[in-house]
Amino acid sequence: MCPHIGIELKIYYEAYGCTLSKAESGLYVNRMLADGSSIVKTPDEADISIINTCVVIKPTEDRMIQRISELSHSSKVKVMGCLSTVNGGSLADENIEVLTPKEFRSFYSGQLDDVEIREPSIMEGIPINQGCTGSCNFCISRVARGKLISRPVQKITGQVRMQLARGMKEVRITSLDTAAYGRDIDIRLPDLVRSITSLEEDFKLRIGMMEPRNTSEILSDLLDSISSNKVFKFLHIPVQSGDQRILDAMNREYSVQDFMNIVSEFRRRYPDSVLSTDFITGYHGEDQESFENSMKLLDRTKPEICNITRYSQRPFTPDYDRNPPPSNAVKKWTKEMSDFHRAIIKEKLESQMNSRKSLLITERGKNETWVGRDDAYRPVVVPGELHLFDRISCEIVGNGPTYLIGKLI
Repeated sequence: MCPHIGIELKIYYEAYGCTLSKAESGLYVNRMLADGSSIVKTPDEADISIINTCVVIKPTEDRMIQRISELSHSSKVKVMGCLSTVNGGSLADENIEVLTPKEFRSFYSGQLDDVEIREPSIMEGIPINQGCTGSCNFCISRVARGKLISRPVQKITGQVRMQLARGMKEVRITSLDTAAYGRDIDIRLPDLVRSITSLEEDFKLRIGMMEPRNTSEILSDLLDSISSNKVFKFLHIPVQSGDQRILDAMNREYSVQDFMNIVSEFRRRYPDSVLSTDFITGYHGEDQESFENSMKLLDRTKPEICNITRYSQRPFTPDYDRNPPPSNAVKKWTKEMSDFHRAIIKEKLESQMNSRKSLLITERGKNETWVGRDDAYRPVVVPGELHLFDRISCEIVGNGPTYLIGKLI
């Protein structure tokens, strides 16, 4: 998997796409640090550049290919991630090494498990499973990553302990679908959450994206498991469309009502919570009626976070040859949905005015500020002389487009 093990190298790395991709890079680089290698800030300083890639839409894939070419002018390049398994072999040359699909799969069959986390600051999260149990007709990620492989609970909790031992207080677990975790090893996500939150240290856990079908199977137990005050009350569950005909065309394997049930139960149990979801605009077969059904669902659920992506035909997927609606219609729908969600988030943020929050400071902000997260993972910008992972109390005195502004109490 890593031909440079045993050699001290200067490493430059970049990671694109989802949290899982970035988490894999963090573990891979940490594995190389075990041999005395070090991280540098620019590719010009590096012996090797590592890039973890994303191909979820065509423009992103094009940017990946361009960036790999740019990096190869400065150092040798190791290509990881979805591009490496979809069409990365065509990129390989004497200065570009591409991870093979077999190597990528083996990463989740033991090689991840005993990586010592020496530099936790580069960890975007801890991968808990590889692959997917779905068969969506548009998704190239499931093609790139294959069937489900779940990591053992004790290996995941061991790496959580390493992060905590090195001062981290925000722990993230991530995969293409965290709700699928453990289906292949006779365990499920709530069991993993309980194992992590049973650790005695002071920290907060954020659970990554979960697909509706698998979430429905574990919903009651999942909601019980996240009752721990160590878990952010944050749910990222992509719906993709509010129209059942389009969901069936996508082969998403759940109904609009299934999604509504999950959201309703989550908010009933945790009224002060944050919902994040995803919509695709311009899927083949979408028309004005199906778009309006998506808008109705957006209005009914009012998610705090909404990722809106225009449909991109991807090779190796069943719907690659299916043409999307006219681009002018798709642009109109995307803008209308984006504008509507901006109004939703504005109302949501303004409703938090004058409230008091307990925050965990998780990153530096701009202009002498810090960014903290409340119990629902809302970002709050706070000025003051603070430190990473401080726990503070503040009063909400304003908001920006996607964040709150707090004043130290």
